[in-house]
Amino acid sequence: MQLLKPFRILLIGDNCKDEYQFGTVERISPEAPVPVFNFNRTMARPGMAGNVEANLKALGCEVDFLRTQQGTKIRLIDERSFYHIVRIDHDINCEPVHVDPTKTDYDAVVISDYNKGTVTYETIDLVQNNFTCPIFIDTKKTDAKRFSKCFLKINETEFENLTSYTGQMIITKGDKPVEYNNNGTIKFYEVPHIGVHDVCGAGDTFLAALAYGYLSFNNMGEAIELAVKASQITLQYLGTHAPSIEEILANKKSSLDRKSTRLNSSHRCI
Repeated sequence: MQLLKPFRILLIGDNCKDEYQFGTVERISPEAPVPVFNFNRTMARPGMAGNVEANLKALGCEVDFLRTQQGTKIRLIDERSFYHIVRIDHDINCEPVHVDPTKTDYDAVVISDYNKGTVTYETIDLVQNNFTCPIFIDTKKTDAKRFSKCFLKINETEFENLTSYTGQMIITKGDKPVEYNNNGTIKFYEVPHIGVHDVCGAGDTFLAALAYGYLSFNNMGEAIELAVKASQITLQYLGTHAPSIEEILANKKSSLDRKSTRLNSSHRCI
């Protein structure tokens, strides 16, 4: 099935650069009980909502991206095992982004809110009050009743932190089934098990594919199934990855920067 359609998406969210510094660890420092990291190379990718943008574009969408300043996340990775040794965050507390309420000619709005200041509750209120297209939000905010006109995609930890609930919630739970709560009617969607060390970007891929799948099928169940397939592909790569619709439907695996799926680890969080 060929799904590629040029949907127009308004993306709103916190932006960052993901930097991966690869090296090896041969010994423990004589100065403190910490590993000595021997640096070899660097790889950079878009992160946070920037990764959502890359995923939407890989699916053929036209994206208008509203963001403010860009932070950086630096990950030190052992090149032999692909274990993350440490992550260094250079966060920027942003001013809220300006959304023009008169420019609403979009097929969907996608909000990727990492709670860095770009998106406020008032931002979400403005979008809900002025846009009639589907709205998808992935957020760390806890008052979910304020997202009554949105499809809320959150992970299990974010769900447990909620102080209120909304009608349409898609809850990802690592390698446990995805829960879709449609105004109290709950369905579960299986997630294949893949043992990996790096879950970076899987949630962003899920969000992008969820929005694309819903616009393509007009059915949330089928959209969730597509999003699960997409995030499974991302989990096979080191760092973030934006799969094409052809990759998702064929479930192809590339050898470029692929993660080792043979390593004995099953920690996942999308």
